[in-house]
Amino acid sequence: MISTNDLSLQFGQRKLFSKVNIVFSEGNCYGLIGANGSGKSTFLKILSGEIDPTVGSVSVATGKRVSVLQQDQFVFDAYTALNTVIMGHTHLYDVMTEKDALYAKPDFSDEDGIRASELEGEFGEMEGWNAESDAAKLLSDLGVREESHEMQMSQLEAGDKVRVLLARALFGNPDILLLDEPTNHLDVETCMYLEEFLCEFDNTSIVVSHDRHFLNKVCTHIADIDYGKIQLYNGNYRFWSESSQLALRQRSESNKRIEDKREELQEFIARFSANASKSRQATSRKKILEKLTVEDFKPSSRKYPYINFEQEKEAGNDLLHINGLSKSLDGEVMFHDLTITVEKGDKIAFLGSNDRVKTALFQVLTGELEADSGTFKWGASTTRAYYPKDNAKYFERDLAVMDWLRLYTKNTDQDFVRGFLGRMLFSGEESLKSVTCLSGGERARCMLSRMMLAQGNVLILDEPTNHLDLESITALNRGLEAYRGTVLFSSHDHQLLQTVATRIIEIAPEGFIDHVGTTFDEYLDFRGHTAVLY
Repeated sequence: MISTNDLSLQFGQRKLFSKVNIVFSEGNCYGLIGANGSGKSTFLKILSGEIDPTVGSVSVATGKRVSVLQQDQFVFDAYTALNTVIMGHTHLYDVMTEKDALYAKPDFSDEDGIRASELEGEFGEMEGWNAESDAAKLLSDLGVREESHEMQMSQLEAGDKVRVLLARALFGNPDILLLDEPTNHLDVETCMYLEEFLCEFDNTSIVVSHDRHFLNKVCTHIADIDYGKIQLYNGNYRFWSESSQLALRQRSESNKRIEDKREELQEFIARFSANASKSRQATSRKKILEKLTVEDFKPSSRKYPYINFEQEKEAGNDLLHINGLSKSLDGEVMFHDLTITVEKGDKIAFLGSNDRVKTALFQVLTGELEADSGTFKWGASTTRAYYPKDNAKYFERDLAVMDWLRLYTKNTDQDFVRGFLGRMLFSGEESLKSVTCLSGGERARCMLSRMMLAQGNVLILDEPTNHLDLESITALNRGLEAYRGTVLFSSHDHQLLQTVATRIIEIAPEGFIDHVGTTFDEYLDFRGHTAVLY
């Protein structure tokens, strides 16, 4: 369906991958994984023809249509949402446009009639008469309200734009579907729809995602970018993770056995080389020693930060009482009459279709915003550490990473700070970089470092997995599971919600649902059978 032939990509002296030969077959979904900066998005752009490789080529089967999830939310601002979706099938849209232009001509000629007939034939073959209804259904299925379908993209909110661009990529049953982070900014219901769509998709799909549950759900294969290569594995992300860790352990154990044998032979040779009666045995062992080789381990680009949250002191039982809390922003109700008691040790996931709601609640609880009405009271023994979704204001000063972190720790000793940063993957000169030049992932690791050093007994995290790679998300997940304090968080990461949350609170303008003691999957099942809001 689509394949690469001796593909290599290099920027200056930095080689991302080389001699990649992969065939992506029909009927499979491939998850493209790798550390931040390994070249996942770049590889998709090579497959789509947007950029050229340094060496090699991409082959697409004759007549097959490639569809790509557009990342630029503003490129279609002049078009309606419905037309933007139909434009995903370029040839169909071109036929529709040319056909309409011909029929609109005041001096419609015989030649125009012949051409119009040809276009009608193509239009029918592509089932063009269903284009608008199919596009409208796709938009509705992805959560775009019907009244927004005829609105220009420039008039839509960012969340709806994301859904329109996703609908554009999925429209018209493409032969090859390339999706870069398709679940970003999608709510739970839309993610579930996309999962089902890809599970039933009969053609070829290649996806980049940091959502482990999504990769487990939809992928039949994993394409792993590491060690300067792209290696293909059968199975989903969980199978790849378990099998790759097993293979690594087996290689390590094999190397250890070889090293132990080497030491044993070297000891024998050293003891008996000068012994006439044993010299023949020593010579024989020298030959065996020469044949023993330890498998070389190439350095992996995949690294896990050390994320471990500790409490300086435990909180008392009186933790947080929220009574009748209400807040509106720009005339839109975020939450109304919210009344919640947070118990010590709760790990509460806050859900809702509007991300601004959760952010507004956390900003009120941390004192960044003032509520319109109602009250909240933290227990006297609580100490809070906050991870905001927007962290830009924390990185405005031109400071080295090391000096930046010193602002948030009592222990400013250079060795302590350098060691702490090393565990968070800021080693050597990286700890001397200015924080104004950090990537999104690096900023996220800085903010997590700041939280760990605060040693709060309450953690508040607003979309903490944004900008993190799979390894950092896994480390964060483990850290939050192990943490013994109280956690209030929002996230679109299904696995994080499933493994960390002990309580789910879903907030809507008209009320909220408070569900205690079940997993996220159990809550979704419950939510499917009830619409009761407090």
